Amino acid sequence: MPHPGSSSGKGKEIASLYEDARDSGQWPPYPPPGETELEKALRLEDEREARRVSDAIDQALELELQSTRRKRKEETRLLLLGQSESGKSTMLKNFQLHFTPRAFRAEGDAWRAVIHLNLVRSVNYIIDLLSHTADAQLSHSNSTTYRPHGDVSLHSQGSASPTAATFGQAHPHHRASQKPQPSSEIRRFKLALSPLRQVEMILAKQLSVHEREIHDPSNTISSGRPSEVTVRGGRAWVSLLKRKPQDKAQTQYDQDHAEALENARQILDACRADIVALWASEGVQAGLTEEGVVLREQSGFFLDQAERIASMSYEPTFDDILRARLQTVGVEEHRLVMETAAENGQQWIFYDVGGARGQRASWLPYFEDVNAIIFMCSTAGFNEVLLEDRAVNRLLDSFNLWKTICSSRLLSSIQFILLLNKTDILEARLQAGVQFSSYVKSYRGENDLMSVTDYLRKKFIAMHHHHSPEPRQLHVHTTCAINIDMTSAVLMRIRDAILVTYLMATDML
Repeated sequence: MPHPGSSSGKGKEIASLYEDARDSGQWPPYPPPGETELEKALRLEDEREARRVSDAIDQALELELQSTRRKRKEETRLLLLGQSESGKSTMLKNFQLHFTPRAFRAEGDAWRAVIHLNLVRSVNYIIDLLSHTADAQLSHSNSTTYRPHGDVSLHSQGSASPTAATFGQAHPHHRASQKPQPSSEIRRFKLALSPLRQVEMILAKQLSVHEREIHDPSNTISSGRPSEVTVRGGRAWVSLLKRKPQDKAQTQYDQDHAEALENARQILDACRADIVALWASEGVQAGLTEEGVVLREQSGFFLDQAERIASMSYEPTFDDILRARLQTVGVEEHRLVMETAAENGQQWIFYDVGGARGQRASWLPYFEDVNAIIFMCSTAGFNEVLLEDRAVNRLLDSFNLWKTICSSRLLSSIQFILLLNKTDILEARLQAGVQFSSYVKSYRGENDLMSVTDYLRKKFIAMHHHHSPEPRQLHVHTTCAINIDMTSAVLMRIRDAILVTYLMATDML
């Protein structure tokens, strides 16, 4: 054992002093007692080296911070907000189509799988719904209180989402179906189209669909719509499905994946005639009408194009991709490298966030370092309720969400762009006789598209003015995101507004 004055004991003492100095935040540390000249020289050399390393780290961090700041100034960051099914992802696809057409076209294979899954789930939903209704009517033939959708009212002139009552009122019970359902015909279709259950499982697996999306007929029947195609945030599903069978870098997994998708397409093609016959059936249409289900108004509706889409030779069009429905759990970051002449090479970053109530807490981290907020509101939501909370009217929820966003001090200097979307569905409902004033009691105008959209525009502008912490820019547009020509003009106006903000931020204007 070395005695206390040995070199070993002295080294431990010096190390202990250094640790104490480090822990207390003191630098350089006090000289240890009894330090020799040699020990002092060694200590000073260690301190100089430590200072040099520390300064080098600080310099590297500062250079990285400056680089990040320059890069952020060169990028345009946009945050897409709005409730679920307001059209955020569809508007993003319009940006891709308009400004990055080559990159967007390269994703066609991936979107084909999504479109096929949309189609298959619509078919399976119809069969489940009408089979369930026919069976229930048979077992409740003496009952006058049977409600195939529980307490949710689905009016035939309404929408894909459950139809809402006026703000503050309870929605009425669904009346019992009076017309006999086409049970024998449905049984025939159920047998002929049973292979589509396998197709749904294949496509869901290949798209890495979220585990909660396992097909449950009881859930889809009660919701009044086919189940969502839901994937986790990130673009992994796109890169996975873009792989070609002839890619040299393919693994065995990739080959199995490609074969599974090919098998699904072959089964779908074999069932094509029966899918077309299902949708053309008068009995099926009567059954859907009796149940108050309007599939045509839902995103992801392709039954009227089944002959073309179920074919082995099918290649998605831009219009098909815009209409495809894909719900994302989490946040997706999309980096668009502009291909158009005016913006060529510029990078626009879009954050597409989930709009369901349970996902809105994830928005907050993205409120910083964005150039603009694009807020989507479905104008057709005036007679709908939220799927996740059927006591809440969709339009009222949009009003409350807008108020919350406008009130955020984190966004006080951020440019706002409001898009009143789905005007095509709104106009169809108004023309069908659905009274806007029956659901929005404060409305006193005419029951036409121009009057209603003008009311909504003024309502949102007034809320923005009242709740904003300080004055800021607001641009309002009415849109139909699946109408390429109409949306193109809106995109150009949005591009111009964002460009002005970008130039001001970089001191170029």
